[in-house]
Amino acid sequence: MSKNDVTLRVDNVTKRFGEFTAVDDLSFEVRAGRVFGFLGPNGAGKTTTIRMIVGITAPDEGSIELFGHRMSAKMQDHIGYLPEERGLYPSMKAFEAIAFMGALRGLDWGEGRRRAATFMAELGLERVIDEKIRKMSKGMAQMVQLIGSIVHAPDLIVLDEPFSGLDPVNQERLETLVRRERDRGATILFSTHVMAHAERLCDRLAIIARSQRRFEGTVDEARALLPMQVRYAPRTGADDGVIAALLPTDAQRRGDAWHFAIDDAGVEPLLARMTASGHGVAGLSIARPGLHDAFVHIVRQVDAGFAADAAEEAAAEASA
Repeated sequence: MSKNDVTLRVDNVTKRFGEFTAVDDLSFEVRAGRVFGFLGPNGAGKTTTIRMIVGITAPDEGSIELFGHRMSAKMQDHIGYLPEERGLYPSMKAFEAIAFMGALRGLDWGEGRRRAATFMAELGLERVIDEKIRKMSKGMAQMVQLIGSIVHAPDLIVLDEPFSGLDPVNQERLETLVRRERDRGATILFSTHVMAHAERLCDRLAIIARSQRRFEGTVDEARALLPMQVRYAPRTGADDGVIAALLPTDAQRRGDAWHFAIDDAGVEPLLARMTASGHGVAGLSIARPGLHDAFVHIVRQVDAGFAADAAEEAAAEASA
């Protein structure tokens, strides 16, 4: 299937279950050949959104386009989907399970077996190629299902919590597989609670909380929402009050070093003050907070706003 520049477009999508709104006016797009992280706390609406993207359920409002078209049955063969709830036939051997999943997407059975063997060899899993699913560890069976979801070389790969339950070795194998598929030209969307994976893999990401999108951008743009963290140790034994006067008001001394936050614009003036003071620098580190910190910051802001709104509504009802 030929691809437009935008593989996936989610446009003002809302999904309700009774009176509960699981996804609320959500919009984002994923460009072709990119790795896109879809992040959020438990209950934010990630899995519901993913199920709408792959056509399992339909939005109540808004639209979803794949490859420039509305979802249809013929598009299913161009999607690879690893659901959060895993499941394979326990009596099948690993390579047969992979070939079977490929056949469901139109891949020739013999070609599916050949690709299964190639995938498993490249990922160091050749020793379990003839193993029955029932005899495999949970992590190994999950890797088999993952390979089965992409064996037909889909244009769009959607992975719902793919790292859950995997040991560090298989997590690394999965990251390798994601990069391989991206380099092949596939577009990849995945959800995860482990920010380190998203930080290493994603070209772009969206963060949703309480059913709505709260951030969309690059990893660096998310990290830039928080100030940099500085550790400064002066070379001389100057009085604490003298050193504190050079630093931001929130600076705290811990051991032989001072710790504080600073925005980008404050770095050069800080270095100039340190140099001019004559106290020198015995140690200095300036680090941008990671994606984990940015994620927690965004979600906590949403929760704080929600709590404030709820308190205001309660006060209004009490005074009525």
